[in-house]
Amino acid sequence: MNNQTVVITGASSGFGLMASLELAKRGFSVIATMRNLENRDTIITLCKQMGIKNKLSFYQLDVTSAQSVENFSVQLRKLPKIDILINNAGFALGGFCEEISISEYKEQFETNLFGVISVTQVVLPRMRKQGYGKIINVSSISGKMGFPGLSPYVASKHALEGWTECLRLEVKPFGIDVALIEPGSFQTNIWSQGKRIAERSKLHTSPYSSYMQSIENELEESQNSYGNPNVVASLIADLCSQKQWKKLRYPIGKGVRLNFFLKSIIPWNMWEKIFLNKLGMDKK
Repeated sequence: MNNQTVVITGASSGFGLMASLELAKRGFSVIATMRNLENRDTIITLCKQMGIKNKLSFYQLDVTSAQSVENFSVQLRKLPKIDILINNAGFALGGFCEEISISEYKEQFETNLFGVISVTQVVLPRMRKQGYGKIINVSSISGKMGFPGLSPYVASKHALEGWTECLRLEVKPFGIDVALIEPGSFQTNIWSQGKRIAERSKLHTSPYSSYMQSIENELEESQNSYGNPNVVASLIADLCSQKQWKKLRYPIGKGVRLNFFLKSIIPWNMWEKIFLNKLGMDKK
């Protein structure tokens, strides 16, 4: 596996950073991309301590910028091959449907869906000519389940799942494998950017303020049970080490598989009642 080259987006923190380090530890050559290279020196120091500095290269890439993607495409032409692409860049916007503007929905989709499409379209021609390749798209439990107060994120991940399913069927005949990773709740900073919108729904003037407070209370009570993101990084590295993927979807995290199963067999009115009751909003 030591001669395989992996390109990963959103590598400055969270799953992206940890997966980059784990892959480098396992001998992969990692092209770690990030929108802002300010954190690069800190990561390089960490890599030196781990003895993997020569396994990582850092590139600036804003997946929402056509010019940035084009510049990155030019840089990739210098590589002899690209074995694996990991589309990890993403963030989450929170708030209630009525209070979120169309421009904010578009912002969410620009990163979580269109950014994935843009980078994938850059890499696919290389993989087709090679006759092999692997693409991992990092989705979420939100890609198959809706949650109140998270509609931009949920919608973008549902769209990503549908697009990825089409992609796998299209490129399989060319020797290219595609997979989705669907994490549940893990200790990452993905929610930090969405706070600016969530604050709007917490104002006393919002008809959803009590609802938002119930959601925040539930999140705070659940934080101690959030998983270690290293588990997701290990799954990504394990998949990169496999010759072939028999499955499209790889759910991971406490209760994720159970929730998927229950949603598939429980009638919607019962599922809805359980969900709202847990938030104390069933009698709203």
